[in-house]
Amino acid sequence: MESGSENGGSECAHQEKGPDTLSTGEPKKAPLSVSTIQVNPCQRGNPILKEIRNVPWEFVEGIVPDYILGSHCVALFLSLRYFNLHPDYIHDRLKALGSGTKLRVLLVLIDQKDPHHALNKLMRICILSELTLMLAWNNLEAGKILETYKLYENKPPDMIMEKAGTHVHEKIIEALTTVKSVSKTDATTLLGVFGSLENILEASIDDLSSCPGFGPHKASRLHKVLTENFKRL
Repeated sequence: MESGSENGGSECAHQEKGPDTLSTGEPKKAPLSVSTIQVNPCQRGNPILKEIRNVPWEFVEGIVPDYILGSHCVALFLSLRYFNLHPDYIHDRLKALGSGTKLRVLLVLIDQKDPHHALNKLMRICILSELTLMLAWNNLEAGKILETYKLYENKPPDMIMEKAGTHVHEKIIEALTTVKSVSKTDATTLLGVFGSLENILEASIDDLSSCPGFGPHKASRLHKVLTENFKRL
């Protein structure tokens, strides 16, 4: 991508098929199972790559999706602005991608005002194509979404599922979501990572920002709220 999200990955449909050559002179091939996020070279220049900091990633020639997040999970990236300019692009990418992967994610960057009409179209495409639609409102969120899929690739489902049952757990979730920009998913992630409210309260900004879905700004805001002195009225 020459100019980041604005191009929406147009080069992916027209990229050259030349091999990525290693120091041995042999073409680099995509392994069946990797510990990194494999990135299609057409995503080169996409600013969301700078936001992937907690897992390693690498460019790999010859892959069809924009991102391979695991042995059963792949993702396509699309900016909403690009979709409005080139509505047939996503259909071409899906045709090339096929349906052989268990989990196929469409990561959409909301980079324009009044996105509802375009999102309705994309939602319909995702339903008909059996895609998981993930929305990001900035590059940081987009990068964190990719990170989260990779970090939780081999984790049990209950790590990110809401804990059913305890009244205390529900109250903690409710309390954490009163902090601006902390969603229910974020609160559940915090409890899954730290195990208890006490550990969350003792966590540093760096500890919080290392959690999937948290960047430095959100972590700093949460840390400030958790460490404020409460005044009795």
